[in-house]
Amino acid sequence: MSGEKDLRQLLKSMKPEQVLGDYVFCKVESLEKTDLNEIEMFFKEKEAVTLILKKEIADKLKLDYSVVMSWITLTVHSSLEAVGLTAAFSKALSAHNISCNVVAAFYHDHIFVNKKDVQKAMEILNSFSV
Repeated sequence: MSGEKDLRQLLKSMKPEQVLGDYVFCKVESLEKTDLNEIEMFFKEKEAVTLILKKEIADKLKLDYSVVMSWITLTVHSSLEAVGLTAAFSKALSAHNISCNVVAAFYHDHIFVNKKDVQKAMEILNSFSV
């Protein structure tokens, strides 16, 4: 199944859920010495490998990070070809001065916001289904 494409249906049924824990974005030169079981997500860029992982693991590994984030998953199965979902929720969040970092995976969209903004972000995201 390829997921929902209709923007109205996506917004109405996105059902955000906060994933427990504190998360950070870090960088490493390579994955050679990295236990992938400790990493939530990674992305290879030409400059370095970006890791998204729990803060306590980054601390244990002595990795640098600049902000502690909360992770929100939109539980609707959105199509990778859906148009406008990211634009709609990022516009709503930005209207409240909330930065969001988005990872689109096969089944769901994942939003990382500053830990201090997570409750307001959840309110904003839940308002789409009203």
